[in-house]
Amino acid sequence: MTEPAPRFSLKDKFSSSHIERYAFFLLSMLLFGLAGGLFRGVQDNYLAWIGIGKAGRGVVEFFRELPGLLLFLLLAPFYRMAERNLIRIALSISVLGVLGIIFLGSSAVPTVLFLTIWSTGEHLIMPVRRSYAIHSADPGKEGRALGFLKGVENAGKVLGLAMVSLVFLLPKVLQDRDNGGRLGFVIILSITALIVFFAVIASMGMSRSSGSLERKRLYIRRKFTRYYGLEMFYGARKQVSFTFGPYLLILRYGAQTEYLATLLGISALINIFFNPVIGRIIDRWGYRTVMIGDTVILFFVCLLYGFAHHIFSEGTALTVVSVVFVLDRMISNASMASSIYVNHISDGHEEVAATLSTGISINHIISVSIALVGGLIWQTLGVELLFVLAA
Repeated sequence: MTEPAPRFSLKDKFSSSHIERYAFFLLSMLLFGLAGGLFRGVQDNYLAWIGIGKAGRGVVEFFRELPGLLLFLLLAPFYRMAERNLIRIALSISVLGVLGIIFLGSSAVPTVLFLTIWSTGEHLIMPVRRSYAIHSADPGKEGRALGFLKGVENAGKVLGLAMVSLVFLLPKVLQDRDNGGRLGFVIILSITALIVFFAVIASMGMSRSSGSLERKRLYIRRKFTRYYGLEMFYGARKQVSFTFGPYLLILRYGAQTEYLATLLGISALINIFFNPVIGRIIDRWGYRTVMIGDTVILFFVCLLYGFAHHIFSEGTALTVVSVVFVLDRMISNASMASSIYVNHISDGHEEVAATLSTGISINHIISVSIALVGGLIWQTLGVELLFVLAA
């Protein structure tokens, strides 16, 4: 008598090896990367559509970055919660933020409120996904693990940003935009909410990690002083380049949603292959080499952002700033080197998770300050001074 074929079990299948164990985690991050690409592709143009100006953009960013500043407080209620459960909660919060913008986000105040809710979900995921990736890697391959995770997320972003470009090239959407409507934004945000919902479902299949990681409210230790300083630097750099760079393209050069989404998509596509390279460089030559190279390149990036329109003709300046925009997003991923640095000097998994969470909060102390001050500097003293100070 023939024995029945063994019953296929996803749970058993994805727990059977070191790689497969994290398949659902990677799928969740791929979907969240896709949703992030969709959302990021319309965010700045949507803010411009509701009338947010130069100084106002800084105020919006203050509230968007506030969850990062208060991350250690946000994590406090989830004390000792398993990482997979925290990821599910964070994804669910992000869904609520998108739905709020769709149904109530036709003016500035509700839009900023629900943008902050979306951002809360994003920031809750940040330290968890990094520590999950690091702890899943073999010793000495943590950089490759983070690089692979970044590559997976960027694969999702490429698809999401491509979808934004395609939607905003539809005749009906173009006609609606010419009439001052927001049909294209609503379509993209609706797809975003659906994708994040699928990410929540995928996260249900994540394997339980070996014990829950204790997340201290604020973890300050002298041995991490250099890391805290690096996070302050990355916070300032991220705020100026990532917040005011896109708005410079929109307000100074008239970039439409599909143009900005295309640039973001090109950046994400390049980073699919470039992030693993950064990871391998970190593993081979060390995190210090990557950090130094990142700082040098950023100096020239900021100068070109601020002065391209003085050096080149209008059309050429747009091309130069667009190239700089892509390069800026490529080198920004070098910040993963600081996570490897923390892992090297930490005493255990719990300390890694606590330090990364604290680092994100420190990062955002600078970010929220730069957001407010940067918008006012641009409004009153010009974009040139803003990027000179950033350099």
